[in-house]
Amino acid sequence: MKISKEARRTSRQLFRACMVDGKLDESRVRLVVSQVAASKPRGYIAILDSFQGMVKTELENQRALVESATPLTPDLQAGLKTSLCQKYRRDLALEFQVRPELLGGIRVKVGSDVWDGSVKARLEALKASLS
Repeated sequence: MKISKEARRTSRQLFRACMVDGKLDESRVRLVVSQVAASKPRGYIAILDSFQGMVKTELENQRALVESATPLTPDLQAGLKTSLCQKYRRDLALEFQVRPELLGGIRVKVGSDVWDGSVKARLEALKASLS
């Protein structure tokens, strides 16, 4: 179903109203959803779908997933957090995971951005170039 311009505009306005100092306020999100669901304006389902997509994207952009083949030292974790926060100009919540199948290196995912510096990715790229 295609969303109307009016519904998209309304969902953007609601999303902006949920931002406080550049951060998404969860209590405002809950309030907006409950008020829209209760008042049921024209096209409210499309408005809520669009709003949900914007909230989901914003939450994904506030979180960084760092995967490594071996556990990272606290100093390295702190350095990664500092550099990622500077790059994105926002405070990110970092989650560290150990994934032995990467063989070495790290993979970082912030929102839809992925930096893959793992040995596994390099080997797969080499394999693809040779075939």
